Formats: sequence, C-alpha cells, structure tokens
Amino acid sequence: MRIVSTSDASPLVHAAERVGDRWILLLIEALLEGPHRFGELQNSVDGIAPNILSNRLKQLERNQVVIARPYQQRPPRYAYELTASGYALGGALRLLAQWGAHEGQGEPLRHHTCGTPAEARWYCPTCSAVLADSETDENIIV
Repeated sequence: MRIVSTSDASPLVHAAERVGDRWILLLIEALLEGPHRFGELQNSVDGIAPNILSNRLKQLERNQVVIARPYQQRPPRYAYELTASGYALGGALRLLAQWGAHEGQGEPLRHHTCGTPAEARWYCPTCSAVLADSETDENIIV
C-alpha cells in the first residue's frame, strides 16, 4: 500500500475536486435516469435550493460531466443530461450506496435470483480474472 498526500495529482483527488459534494452526487444519481429539466431536478433532489442547483449544474458543465441542451429560446431553458464521463460515475455511485447500506442506511443491492446482497469486485478484462486486493495498486489519500 502506498500513501500519497493530497498535493499529489492522484485520481481520487481529481475525482473529488470534480464531484466531491453531496448535491453533485445526488444530481448525478437523478440524471442517470435520463435528461431532466431544472424544475424536474429540483423535485428529484429533496431539499436543494434553486441557487445551489444552478451553481452545481454550472460546475458539472464546466467539468464536462453534464451537458445543457436548450429546449426553449425565450426565456432560455435547458434540459440537463450526463455526458459519457457522467454516466461512468454510475458505478461509483452504486459502490457508495452499497457502502451506505453496509453502514445501516438503507437496503443493499441484491441478486434478483437468490436475494443475497451483491459485492463489488475488481476484474481484469485482459486476464478474465477477479482480483484480490493484494493484486491491485492501491493509493490511500492522507
């Protein structure tokens, strides 16, 4: 295990700078269902104030996680949807939700056939193998 500081350009630091906010994660979760208009997002994300929603959507656009597509010219109105980069966050959100369920907050993801809680595993597509933790490079941020 290698320990790195936050001054290093680690992938986790990069990701946290782009999406390391509770509102952003909830917006991405809502947008995984498909494009939403501003009002729909406000209804989907319980408790988010309009100014915070606007700010986070602009931040996600700058970071190329969300794209705003105009659907009305006057006044300008947009539908927001995830980019390919945004959709790639779906797996990470599922892992965070699974961790939250493990911590006693909600139901874990379950296998439809037998009902057993699912577990995430690292997989090597070249070797077609499930990897043990000892077989991966791991960076811990301190």
